[in-house]
Amino acid sequence: MPPPPAAPHSLLMRQHVAAALLAAMLAPASLPALAQAPRANPPAEAARQAEAKRLLDALARAPDEESAAPVEARLRALWAQRSTPAARLLLNSAARNIRSGAVDAALEDLDAALTLQPDDPQGWILRAEAQSAAGAANDAARDLQQALRLDPTRFDALVALAEVQEGAGDLPGSLRSFEAAMKLNPHLAGGTARLRELRRRALGDNT
Repeated sequence: MPPPPAAPHSLLMRQHVAAALLAAMLAPASLPALAQAPRANPPAEAARQAEAKRLLDALARAPDEESAAPVEARLRALWAQRSTPAARLLLNSAARNIRSGAVDAALEDLDAALTLQPDDPQGWILRAEAQSAAGAANDAARDLQQALRLDPTRFDALVALAEVQEGAGDLPGSLRSFEAAMKLNPHLAGGTARLRELRRRALGDNT
């Protein structure tokens, strides 16, 4: 049986996943490896987290979308640096497979990436996209929830979760997820109109 049609706002989800993947591909290159690379040392990880917090604070205070764009781009690149070189190879392969419609191959890549690095939100978010493409909305939601357990600031995961919830008919849940995403990044592309539409549909709010 073919997978169900994509939700009306699947383009927004794909845009956020594509941005995450572009950040991953532009992350500092390392030699390819088939085994898991050594994990970042604690001081380096602490510095990455501190920079992420500064960028999130700047994103929340940005006066407009133009000002927010470079901050968001830097934050996405920083998120991508969390992936080890071996995991990044698999994530990039999975992205190519999703774009070409080879969803089963993408899921194999992502299962392998998550076996190597189960604490990387990037892998869970991308696997959620593959699950959605396969018509497995419940599995996609679980993967996104796991990504958010690992990093509650991943507004791209919240956007994707809002879409999955909307497709499942959970409009109040979709609204809560999207409001949380907008709180972290008030200048999400298309976010204001999307939030207005969700409020109208979930609450009957036409303001």
